[in-house]
Amino acid sequence: MKKYLILGVLFILPIIAYLFFASGVNNFVKLPVLTENVKEITAFHALDGDEIRLHDKITVLGFLGMHPEKMKGNAFNINQKIYKRFYQFSDFQFVMVLPEGKEEEARALKDELSPFTDMAKWEFVFGKEKDIADLFRSLQSNVSLDESLSTPLVFIVDRERKLRGRRKDEDSGNPLYGFDATSVAELNDKMVDDVKVLLAEYRLALKKNNTTSKRDSYLKKLNKN
Repeated sequence: MKKYLILGVLFILPIIAYLFFASGVNNFVKLPVLTENVKEITAFHALDGDEIRLHDKITVLGFLGMHPEKMKGNAFNINQKIYKRFYQFSDFQFVMVLPEGKEEEARALKDELSPFTDMAKWEFVFGKEKDIADLFRSLQSNVSLDESLSTPLVFIVDRERKLRGRRKDEDSGNPLYGFDATSVAELNDKMVDDVKVLLAEYRLALKKNNTTSKRDSYLKKLNKN
C-alpha cells in the first residue's frame, strides 16, 4: 500500500501543479483597456529629430503645456517613482507633449533631470495646439487640458495604442484614466502597481508565444521526418 501511495502521489502532484499554473495563466488579471485607438503622434516632432511613435511601445504619456517650468515638480516625481524603476524594460518610454516653440524649455528640463537618471527613454514631442487637443481628446478621459494645454495627470498607453487604467478607482469610485503626478502617494500606491501588471501581461504573452513557436517548430520537424 505504501508503495502504491507513493507512486500515486508522484503521479498526481505534477498534474495538480500543471492545472494550478494553467489556471493562473488563464485567469491572470490584466490591466483594463479604457480607450481604444489613441491617436498616433505622427503630427509631432521630437526634441532631437528622432521619430517617436506610440505604436509598439509601452508609453507613459504626459502633457506639459506652455509652461513646462511649472510642471517641473511633476516631472521629478514621475522620474523618481516610475521612470527610474521601469525604464530598463524593453520598449518602455516616456513621451511628454508640448506646444511648438517650447523646445528650449524642454531641453532645460531634460538637462535638470539628466544628472539623476539615464534620459535615453525620456522623449519630448512638439505640435500645434490643435494636434495636442486632438491627441488628448483621443484618450477619451474624464478630465480636460487646462488653458495652457497641460494636465497634472500622466497616462499609460500600451503597444496597441490603447489607454490602460482602472474601471473603478477605490477612492473615487470613478474610472481612473490617468495618475496625478503631483501626488507621490498615488504614483507609489496605484501607478507603480498598474505598470507592473501591464509589464507582467506582456511578459506572459511573450512566454506563451515563445512556447507556441517552439511547439510549432517541433511539429514541423516531426512532419519532415
